[in-house]
Parts: sequence; structure tokens; C-alpha cells
Amino acid sequence: MNVRVRVSMSLILLSIMSLVAVPARAAAPGDVVSAQPTTVYLLPGKLLEVPVDAWHLRYTSTSATGAPNTVSGTLLVPKARYPLGARPIIGYAFGTHGLGDQCAPSVSMSQGREAELVLVSLFLLKGYAVAMTDYEGLGTPGTHTYMAGISQGHAVLDAIRAATRVPGAGLSAGAPVGIMGYSQGGASAGWAAQLQPSYAPELRLRGVAAGGVPADLHAVASHLDGGPDFGLAAAAGVGLDAAYPELDLEADLNDRGRALLADAADDCVGDLGKLAGLRFADLSPVDLLNQPKWLARLAENRLGATPPRVPIFLYHGRGDEIIPLAVGSTLRTEYCRAGGTVRWAVMPAPDHVTGAIEGGPLAIEWLALRILGLPASGNC
Repeated sequence: MNVRVRVSMSLILLSIMSLVAVPARAAAPGDVVSAQPTTVYLLPGKLLEVPVDAWHLRYTSTSATGAPNTVSGTLLVPKARYPLGARPIIGYAFGTHGLGDQCAPSVSMSQGREAELVLVSLFLLKGYAVAMTDYEGLGTPGTHTYMAGISQGHAVLDAIRAATRVPGAGLSAGAPVGIMGYSQGGASAGWAAQLQPSYAPELRLRGVAAGGVPADLHAVASHLDGGPDFGLAAAAGVGLDAAYPELDLEADLNDRGRALLADAADDCVGDLGKLAGLRFADLSPVDLLNQPKWLARLAENRLGATPPRVPIFLYHGRGDEIIPLAVGSTLRTEYCRAGGTVRWAVMPAPDHVTGAIEGGPLAIEWLALRILGLPASGNC
């Protein structure tokens, strides 16, 4: 074959190859699906606009069973330049908002009715960016997988990843990272801490603060059964059923249970009070909490088996009526026994909500010291 023929054949092959579509890279956890500028407000009526650059995000994450999904959230970045190098990023995990899309934190922040924005603002005043997830199914299609800790931990970590990939946000993938949450957010923060070494090892996580943590869902559900906050336990049943379809909750409910949970499926947290005083036995002819399939998934979503590799600040209200102090104390004991660096604080709070108010500022200051690189001491 002469040189001219070889060159001609090479050109033909190159032309053919140029027509073959190159497969696009599969979406990775934390990839940005969309980032739309938004505005957040401190007060209802869209009063007191928070002076930050803000984006409503949709990003890729991973379900409790390992499937890819899309989650929504909000990213806030102070307008002023951060003077100490790469701007720190806080992954903030919200407490219980409800099951309906209208309850999502991204929605409440855009309407000026998000109470936790007060705590978020303390981070913003320090110059930190704050990445906040709505969690799986809250603000995106599908049922919110409420209290499925593994899904929630993934969503928190991927919100931080997504924050570094938003064009124009100016955030570095090598920025120091902190994570904070209370109640549902406390569980989410705890799960993010446990999952980070294997799921998001590239994040420079410096510390985690988790308060009012429902670490043991079986113990919390048993405590809430028949009480004024039973609606939270029922919502967790709906959320876990959404995360793990083999639980097939509807098949185990009686007619009353099916009607009540169908009605609650799009409720916000304030509406769940209509289930006050009910028991699981009122909703089902079987012992739901002690069925093997439920015991297995509840155990899988029980915090404490793996201690975080970074320091963790755990705080709990002494009089917490929703998440018993013993649940938080047990988590502390298990992390300590496994060699974790744990700072434990019991707030004098007489109830669950006051625990967030009393402990939140302490947690923020503790995290700020970790962001600065100062060593943490535990009190195991």
C-alpha cells in the first residue's frame, strides 16, 4: 500500500470517528443539574432581604439504596470577599419541615418564613457560604424519604459538593467544611459525618455539630407512640417506606391507617398534630415496629455504629419531650467507646425546640473554631 493510499484511508477513518457520538460522562454525586438565582428573606411578606448571592439548586445525589437521584436545595454566599483564603462552606441540615413540597426549606426561605435562617445568618455573618439541602423528595418529584438517615446524609454531603460547582459562586473544592443540624437535621449531620470518609472523602471536613439527634428511630418511635407528637413517628413511617419499597407500609395498614397517612402525605410539620394521641396499633393490625423487615431497616438507619473521623459536638435539651435525652446520651457513649472526639453538652432546655435555641449558637461557635483549624477536645 503506497503512502497516498494509507493517508487517504486514515483520513476516511478519522472522518468516520468524528461522526460517532462520544458518550457523555455519567452524572456524579454533587453535579449541578440547575442553579437559578433566587432571593431569601428573614421575615414574612418578603421583608428584610438577606444580603447574599443566592441560588436555588437541583443537584445529583444518592438514595438510601444506592440509586442516583436529584435533590433540591439553596446556596447562600456572602457578597463580601472572605479575607482568610478559601471561603469556608457549611452544610446546614434543617430540622423537620413536613412531607409536602410546599414545606421545603427552599420554599420557606424564599417566602420569609424560615425560622432556622436566624442560625444560618450567624454563619453568613462570619463570611461562610452555606449549602442547604431540601432532602430527597422534598421539593423534587416523589415522596420525601423523611428520616431515612443514609439518604439524608448523602443529600447533605452532595449539597456541599454542588456548592463548589455552581458557576459564579467562587467556592473552592478545597475549602474547609463544617456540617450542622438539629433534630431531623441532627440525624442528617450525624449521617453525613459517618458517611463522609467513604462517600465524599475529598471534602475537607473539619467538624460536625448535631443537636437533638434521633439516633435510634425504633426508640424514638416507641416513645412517641400514643403521645401528642405521634404525627412525627407516622411521618417517619411514610418516609422510610418511600426509601425502602419492600416495607410496603400500605399493605400492613387498616382502612383508617391508609386514610390518615394518605391525608398526611403532603402535610407540613404544623399539620401533623391532627394525629396526636394515636398509636401504631390504631393504624395497623400488625405490630409494625417489631416486624423483621422494619427492624432491619430501622437498625440500618441507627446512628452510632461508626464514629466520625472528625470532632463532633453533640447537644441535647434535658427536657426534650420528642427525642428523649437518653437517645442522645447513648449516641455519645457509642461514639466515645469507639474512639471518637466528642464534645457533649446538655442544655437546660425544658423542651425540644428550646434545645435548638439554646444549643445552636454554642454549636456555631464550636464549629467556627474547627474551621479555623484549632484542635478540639472531647469530654467522653
